Amino acid sequence: MSLASAFGFGPRVRYAIVGLGDIAQEALMPGVSHTGNSTITALVSDDPEKLRALGERYGVEHLYPYERFGELLASGEIDAVYIATPNWRHAEFAIPALKAGIHVLCEKPLEISAAKCREIIAASETSGAKLMTAYRLHFEPATLDAIRRIRDGELGELIAFSSCFAQMVDPANHRATSGIEAGPLFDMAPYPINAIRYLFGAEPVEVVSAIGTRHPAAGVGDFDDTVAVTLRMPGDRFAQFTVSYFANDIDTLVVAGTKGSIQMSPCYGFQNGLEQRRQVGSDKAHEAFRATDQFGGELRYFSDAILNDTSVEPDGEEGLADLVVIEAIVEALTTKGRVAIERVERARRIDPTAQEQKLRPVSAPEPVNASSPSRD
Repeated sequence: MSLASAFGFGPRVRYAIVGLGDIAQEALMPGVSHTGNSTITALVSDDPEKLRALGERYGVEHLYPYERFGELLASGEIDAVYIATPNWRHAEFAIPALKAGIHVLCEKPLEISAAKCREIIAASETSGAKLMTAYRLHFEPATLDAIRRIRDGELGELIAFSSCFAQMVDPANHRATSGIEAGPLFDMAPYPINAIRYLFGAEPVEVVSAIGTRHPAAGVGDFDDTVAVTLRMPGDRFAQFTVSYFANDIDTLVVAGTKGSIQMSPCYGFQNGLEQRRQVGSDKAHEAFRATDQFGGELRYFSDAILNDTSVEPDGEEGLADLVVIEAIVEALTTKGRVAIERVERARRIDPTAQEQKLRPVSAPEPVNASSPSRD
């Protein structure tokens, strides 16, 4: 398949954006111009007004409703898709795209079950089309710096992790009324779970406890608006996190070892640069990292892998590894007991040096009339 060239700047991967909610509009689509190797050639949504308005804004001619997605795949107009639909509609678009030889960059969580994740992975393996889970923090400087310090032994042996991630979700937002699969456990918990895995460089082995609560004033549907979890890591180390749709905005984490600790706050956002407070022994330091276009960075990385036929690091199995943890947490919430986590072997983890080469030191895009991101 030939790749489009634009204005003489070299080959560019042609993308369709599938799902035109806030995350696509606010972050991914503005980030395309920062990549140098990517372009938008098609948009897919069941909202004709979004299609018209965004088509005009970005000069995109090929506009498709969801029901004509198959026509798009056969059109020859695209090389890859970015999927930002609601969580439970990822496989619906990822699998036919991969089967058609179209590369897929899919928002997290990869899907809402490990079984669906495996179906997506299988489609990629069969066709040879590339699959990447859109973990943008794998391309963010404060995150990569923390991973490097831990691997270099600066914190000693890691002992514990704690995180709080919360936002006040509007009851009118579809995430408040679409069940547990749109709630904080599937929507927000992938961030601390993924952070636990990349900071420890290991997979959780057990859900020690999971407690959920429902605040009537939160105005959400029939699911827990706040969930607190304790995971056991290899070597009897522990990781804890709380996610909530009914607390004021916060995203913070602390990872502590025998020699030192790193606190990051903010730690999961993309509008501003992230920050670290470090202590090694009695020495303390604070560092504010430059803001980078995390979405542009991940897209540039994925396009580079397509153009040069190289493997990607946050692949489908990286998404699967988080889903098996989430499924165990769901079981623990139901049984009120400890639950063993299915083992997903990861042969490849983040290479901070390689990922840093893809960073784009540009200001984050301006928000698009939304207090919290949603999907199409």
